[in-house]
Amino acid sequence: MRRRPVSSRRLISVNGDDLTMRDKPSVIPDYRSVVMSLANVMVYVDPQQQEEGQIRVAEAIATRFGASIIGVSAFAIEPPFVAEGVVIAETTKADVDRMQADVAAKEQWFRKVVGLAKEKVEWRWGVEYPTVFLAAQARAADLVVMKRKQLGEDYYHYIDSAEAMLRMGRPILSVPDGMTELSADRIVVGWKDTREARLAVHDALPFLARASRVTVVELCTSDQQDAARLRVRDVANYLERHGAHCQCEVRVHTAEADARYLIRFAREERADLIVTGGYGHSRLGEWMFGGMTRGLLQEAPICLMMSH
Repeated sequence: MRRRPVSSRRLISVNGDDLTMRDKPSVIPDYRSVVMSLANVMVYVDPQQQEEGQIRVAEAIATRFGASIIGVSAFAIEPPFVAEGVVIAETTKADVDRMQADVAAKEQWFRKVVGLAKEKVEWRWGVEYPTVFLAAQARAADLVVMKRKQLGEDYYHYIDSAEAMLRMGRPILSVPDGMTELSADRIVVGWKDTREARLAVHDALPFLARASRVTVVELCTSDQQDAARLRVRDVANYLERHGAHCQCEVRVHTAEADARYLIRFAREERADLIVTGGYGHSRLGEWMFGGMTRGLLQEAPICLMMSH
């Protein structure tokens, strides 16, 4: 990492301690080096989880970038179920104690699975809706890894990965069920000329710059091909200036759903990672997702990196 010396002033004092000493030499890291790395990788762990899939992927990413790894888990207490004024079921103190014990035991399991040095591993848990808790903790992460398998609409015990992606303000890496490895040697960028796609490309720079082959592809209508070629060429040139090895493609929409087409294209490219914007919004308290986002999360057999 290239650094240039600067002179710094005292910026703030907390409880009498100077956070930055006057005239003490300091350094500012080169911007391009900063965006090409990761410092904190966060991974969500279900309290009852036994498989190691997304944890292994997160651990490998942390090792590749010399990053720390933060495990996160949570559960919420269900309200009493009442029918005709009669309490049918409710969560007891014994139930809460058991769930807290499960999360505590999960921390030990997580630390055993992760083979990093002790000081590189952190565990956080809370009594809160898992999706809400993860979205709050994501402030400490460069990348949030989660498994994609949907376990019904039990928001008290399991995370909604699509909603989390829209809430967090951080890129997510969605790992399909059963996957334990990610090479990210060949990557497909599903381009759309939107804020979300630009953010996704920027967030994925650490991976894109290290890949042996990156293909930027845009699906468009037949009358938009010339404009699309200019767009993907711009993106490819941008990535190449960051050290990526790029090529670009423009494909015309077919009767096949765009998500399925992109998945098939990634398979033809022998890619194990798709980078794309994540699209959705909240309407009357319900999260609505774009067709491409929903289709990829439901059907892609490989890892997805999305930013919103």
